[in-house]
Amino acid sequence: MWAEACALVDEAEQLHRRFFQLLGAARSAPVWEPPANVFSGQRETWVTVALPGVAATDLRVRLSSTGLLVEAEISPPVPKERMRVLRLELPYGRLQKRIDLPAGEYLLAEQRLENGVLYVRLLKE
Repeated sequence: MWAEACALVDEAEQLHRRFFQLLGAARSAPVWEPPANVFSGQRETWVTVALPGVAATDLRVRLSSTGLLVEAEISPPVPKERMRVLRLELPYGRLQKRIDLPAGEYLLAEQRLENGVLYVRLLKE
């Protein structure tokens, strides 16, 4: 029983450290990378990126000669009372996704964040 209690305390301390490392992570270092899909046709390329919990005001999308860069920051919820973490699976902190695109010149035609998914439509020039 004592060993089980010690194991639970160790696990709680690890979760606590991970949680506060995310909160104090340097702004220059991304914490996680979201999943993305890329579809390419003759005239257009579509990119979708899963961004649960990201507000449009906290989202940056940049198109460069090498591809698409998506960056955002997600703050964890802060409970009003002290609570014990039972499960911590959702990612928080700074995210960054670099997406290489097929060779060519692109124009950012559309960008929208809807229901936690970023939709980007690129036109091939």
